[in-house]
Amino acid sequence: MRLDRFLSESTELTRSLAKKALHRGEVEVDGEVIKNAAFKLDDKQDVRWMGAPLSLVGVRYLMLNKPTGYECTTRPGRYPSVIELLDVTKPGRLHTAGRLDVDTTGLVLITEDGQWSHRLTSPKRRCDKHYLVTLARPLAEGAEHLLAEGLMLEGEDRPTLPARLERLPASDEGERVRLVIQEGRYHQIKRMFAALDNAVVALHREQIGDIALDPSLAPGDWRELTEAEVASI
Repeated sequence: MRLDRFLSESTELTRSLAKKALHRGEVEVDGEVIKNAAFKLDDKQDVRWMGAPLSLVGVRYLMLNKPTGYECTTRPGRYPSVIELLDVTKPGRLHTAGRLDVDTTGLVLITEDGQWSHRLTSPKRRCDKHYLVTLARPLAEGAEHLLAEGLMLEGEDRPTLPARLERLPASDEGERVRLVIQEGRYHQIKRMFAALDNAVVALHREQIGDIALDPSLAPGDWRELTEAEVASI
């Protein structure tokens, strides 16, 4: 790999800024200052910029415990992007695999691997998504059966896929249920409970497929996925 390309892929430098850093004598390869942008590197050489060791970023797979007030987008909007919560090199390469609403918390998966995120979000895969839902009032009897059959939402021409509902003990925040769905329609869960004459007070995603939110992650914290978690998708 050319040295200027290596610098641009392992730091925040653009290709042109990498060349300028080289010309200023800021880059060393195996302890020797190299100014030639076309210098060819091999995998075992030690590259340092301003004394700091560099390595290629590679493909990343991350989990984030999303707090409220952040958008799952890479474009500036009304709210900050969840990508801003990540202290990583080259954050512009990353995207969220699926989305959560601004006021929804919990598990968000982030990567630069487009094929991996497509497998995760494709409706054909029917990947289970687990949510903890706090409701405004007690859920009507028979809701489990209606959700399992599929609901026709306002403005839709086909019912939702079968969903699984588990009633939980009420908390100080209100009535709580655990819901498992296999889709990701616009505001789907809020619209599903609206169809059941109820309202969502709080929504928290706990799990996607076999990847569960790490309980050690506080809101806004993140970690890399394990190899087993990545392979599960």
